[in-house]
Amino acid sequence: MRLAVIFENHAGYKKGLLGYHGFSVLVEHHGRSVLVDTGTDGKVLLCNMKALNVSPKDIDALFITHGHYDHTGGLKAFLKARKKRLEIYAHPGIFRRRVALKPKLREIGIPFIREELESLGARFHLSPKPVEFLPGFLSSGEIERKHWDRAIGYLTKNGEYIKDPVKDDMALIFDLGDETAVITGCGHSGILNIAEHTLNLTGKPIKALIGGFHLRGAKEELLQEAIEGLKSIGVERLYAGHCTGIDEYAYLKAKLGNVEPLYVGQVIEV
Repeated sequence: MRLAVIFENHAGYKKGLLGYHGFSVLVEHHGRSVLVDTGTDGKVLLCNMKALNVSPKDIDALFITHGHYDHTGGLKAFLKARKKRLEIYAHPGIFRRRVALKPKLREIGIPFIREELESLGARFHLSPKPVEFLPGFLSSGEIERKHWDRAIGYLTKNGEYIKDPVKDDMALIFDLGDETAVITGCGHSGILNIAEHTLNLTGKPIKALIGGFHLRGAKEELLQEAIEGLKSIGVERLYAGHCTGIDEYAYLKAKLGNVEPLYVGQVIEV
């Protein structure tokens, strides 16, 4: 499996790459190319794709980890640049209206309606259950939350705001033969839950856990629990970015050692 980081908070050293809050990676596995999320801004996404010699027309499918703007904001521009049908795999809840209440009321869900995206060639395949949508590419389905999670924001219902459990938060799992690799968009389900769910689903050890772990602002007790849990599960390597948090990344690195940061232009081979 080969992974290239297309959209991340921080850019690498190659000229022309842009760092911006959001997440998107391109995965090549078993001869197929799948884009995971589309970041926050279409201009940034397409700029980085061009700089990395990635054509929107060469993508076989798109996997959306969850329905927040910083993972779906580039979708419309991507579809326009692609100019042909695109198979998109995600959870049925991605189009729910989502808001944040602090520091002020603001929309944090997908900034487009489904019909608009379908008119541009999007073909949605939405399921809450695990689905192998291409050989070696497995959607985790909804993740059971035995430990803490990192859900944020609110849903709207009958004019009221209710806490959003972010049930649509899913991971993308890759079958590597005797092992697996896992991509999390933000890890709202909780990275320990995601890792345990992967083990239960596949019965295989985790070679790499890649993505946002949503640990920014987490208390030391929670970070320590994450470290002990990941050690117990036996995750071989972590690649942490996006919403992990800089201080929290440093804590994981100091305690675990087997942790690397994500940045635009980075290539990971597993």
